[in-house]
Amino acid sequence: MADNEFNSQTGWYLAQLKPNSAQIAKRNLERQGFETFLPLEEVTKPRGSRFVTSRRPLFPGYIFVAFNAVQGCWRAINSTQGITRLVSFGRAPASVPSGLVDGLKTRCDQAGKLVAAPSLSRGDSVAFIKGPFSDYVGQIEKIDARQRVWVLLDLMGGQTRVKTHEAQLRAV
Repeated sequence: MADNEFNSQTGWYLAQLKPNSAQIAKRNLERQGFETFLPLEEVTKPRGSRFVTSRRPLFPGYIFVAFNAVQGCWRAINSTQGITRLVSFGRAPASVPSGLVDGLKTRCDQAGKLVAAPSLSRGDSVAFIKGPFSDYVGQIEKIDARQRVWVLLDLMGGQTRVKTHEAQLRAV
């Protein structure tokens, strides 16, 4: 979309990426004038004796692309470096519901990183997304005014109380 206008005939579509080519595909699509959206999430994984936080695509292997399918310029996407193909049903690409992409965009910051939903409350089941307890699931015991959260985890046969920040949790 050279004029960067999102008109009524423009829709969002899903393109399948080649392995480890998300940033290459995003750059090349934007050079061609297409609007892209690649939502990212921060993930903490153990690596050796330490924990490493990195950003990865929320939907690994896919990127959202906006274009006007009526104009037929979408065929250039299939030959873009980093792209395998547009997700299609039959000969034409399948559009993604616009509400889905709009909803994801509202939950992301300027860099496309998904921000945690602030609607956690006592008794909610949550998963740690950062730190040494990443991927552990627990239950919120208490939340204070400074956004500190006490979570009860089942560790080694007993419940352990862990204090963390709300940004390190996501609802399950």
